[in-house]
Amino acid sequence: MLTDDARPAGRVLVVEDDADLSEVMVGALVSDGHAVVHAADGRAALDALAAESFDLVLLDLALGQGPDGVEVCRRLRAAQDDAHVVAVTAREGEADTVLVLEAGADDYVTKPVGIAELRSRVRAVLRRAQRTPGRPPLEHRTLRVDTAARRAEVAGAELHLTYSEFEVLQALMAVGGRLLTRQELLDAIFGGHDFRDPRAIDVHVHHLRDKLASAGGDPGWIATVRGAGYRIDG
Repeated sequence: MLTDDARPAGRVLVVEDDADLSEVMVGALVSDGHAVVHAADGRAALDALAAESFDLVLLDLALGQGPDGVEVCRRLRAAQDDAHVVAVTAREGEADTVLVLEAGADDYVTKPVGIAELRSRVRAVLRRAQRTPGRPPLEHRTLRVDTAARRAEVAGAELHLTYSEFEVLQALMAVGGRLLTRQELLDAIFGGHDFRDPRAIDVHVHHLRDKLASAGGDPGWIATVRGAGYRIDG
């Protein structure tokens, strides 16, 4: 039996066309107390997402039929910015990492999927999502981050951020102008950086800067400290 402190239960959509792997993934998550729906292809995934909301989507990128995982992720992001998406990919490399994150995934795991790692990722995402911060809103110039409502805005205009983009911005704002390394930002997002590629932070920061600029803010508010990390500046 799971406790709220150890393994917060949530609704999880598993999108995986490998029957054996999906059975293992679903079984592990159900045993951890999560309510799990399985979709075997991209069309079934889109139908499930249209029918109900999920706390987390585990999304295989190399689906055999219908829209592939990248297309599913893009459509999901167009409809719901704050959905938590962990991509499952068969390849690992800089180009593939960027492709996964550019599609809108918050995080990714590579095949063969380690069940202990998968459970860790799911627990971390759901724990962060269910936390209710008590701190007052964070502000920098016209940028405001309401941690309780999970809302960020520039001069009153809302920034539509993904789960990881919001977590990166919140972590940087919370420490003012202090530098945070990529590893520290991964810790802030997922509660640890084991198994994770620090380059993911660079992609999330890139997206954040684009969204700040589009909302009339200054992308330079997030400064790069070359070879070290990022800080709020400007």
